[in-house]
Amino acid sequence: MRVSSIEKALKKYVPMTETAFYILLSLTKPRHGYGIIKHVEELSGGRLRLGSGTVYGTLTKMNKDGLITVFADEERKTVYEVSELGKKVMTVEIGRLKELHNNAINCEEEFL
Repeated sequence: MRVSSIEKALKKYVPMTETAFYILLSLTKPRHGYGIIKHVEELSGGRLRLGSGTVYGTLTKMNKDGLITVFADEERKTVYEVSELGKKVMTVEIGRLKELHNNAINCEEEFL
């Protein structure tokens, strides 16, 4: 994997939208679009309900950018999985979110 493709993806995706983050997070195993929608709803405790247009639009963009790949096309259902580039981007984003979380916890009392 070329360094420039990693840098390009990081610049484009970090910080990540909540939708993109949950879609990639749901691809810890291969899933089809409806499976992603249901898994994101489950992960977020029902708070986040993604529409199919949003999911498929984001999946198309992520596939074009190399963050995900089409794993299989079975019975008219396209199954997606996260690529190595997608894993690298998620690792950076998770690190960013950990820092954000730690800083929020450390400063929370200032707002109470």
